[in-house]
Amino acid sequence: MTQEAWLRLNEYLLIAALIFLIVAAVINIVILTAKRRGATAKQAAPVMALAGGGSGVDVVVEAGQATEAPAPPPAKGGLASYALGFSLAALLSLTVYLVIRTILTGHSPLSNQHEFAVSFTWAITLCYVIAEWRFKFRLISVVVIPITAALLVYSMTLDAGIAPLVPALQNNLMLPLHVGFAILSYGAGAVGFGAAVAYLVYPRLKRQVPGRREQFDELGYKATVISFPLLTMMILIGAIWAETAWGRFWGWDPKETSAFIAWLIYAGYLHSRVVMGWRGKRSAVLLIIGFAAAMFAFFSNHFLGGLHSYG
Repeated sequence: MTQEAWLRLNEYLLIAALIFLIVAAVINIVILTAKRRGATAKQAAPVMALAGGGSGVDVVVEAGQATEAPAPPPAKGGLASYALGFSLAALLSLTVYLVIRTILTGHSPLSNQHEFAVSFTWAITLCYVIAEWRFKFRLISVVVIPITAALLVYSMTLDAGIAPLVPALQNNLMLPLHVGFAILSYGAGAVGFGAAVAYLVYPRLKRQVPGRREQFDELGYKATVISFPLLTMMILIGAIWAETAWGRFWGWDPKETSAFIAWLIYAGYLHSRVVMGWRGKRSAVLLIIGFAAAMFAFFSNHFLGGLHSYG
């Protein structure tokens, strides 16, 4: 196959990944909005029972007493497995795309905004699939998958042509390390963002969804515990690489500065949670601000320019 044919195949892979993500999102919405049996908020229990295994102690639950109904269990099998399957299909399509791109370019597919956007999409999808498989908190899909799909559409609007690496990027070690840490950090951050939004909207939902509200708070924390060290490594490796490529460790380039601001916000989140005991709404708001700062760092080269403007 010619290079043009491979590039065309890659276009189809991105389209397929987008379709898989949209289908997964639709299935998850159907699952979340479906009526669940026995999910009423309160139940009347006008009964009289004996307790204590024949001890003769009568325990009376008075008529009309309301008891809190447990949250419905996560959906298993059926539509739930299809939703996860389509997410995995999207991840597979993106993985094949990146492998083909690596072969065509001769270097890791992280050298320009198009490749970074696709890799960012891959990282978010990977982190989401792991979170969905591990925790079954389907509500975050309503937030995370649209972000992933939007980034994928954005990547399709960028130039996907093959071009030689600019001199500053010709480092086969620093390029995959620096940008690799970035996309994985942002991917975990997207899951934390989804958990924070889910925590805030949970009380306003008219239907019960799997998971307690506090579990979304914990998921956001766990995602940040992964994201923050990766973001730290990205900045440190970037500083070392900057000294090699540009002759200085730090120059307050717009992308450097915006990434550092995101790092400070996530550091503040962890400090406030671990040291000051913050939980709930305040922590969720910090996570949302932190991910917004990370997204600003991702897009900042478009309107602020700087040494990180590689197309």
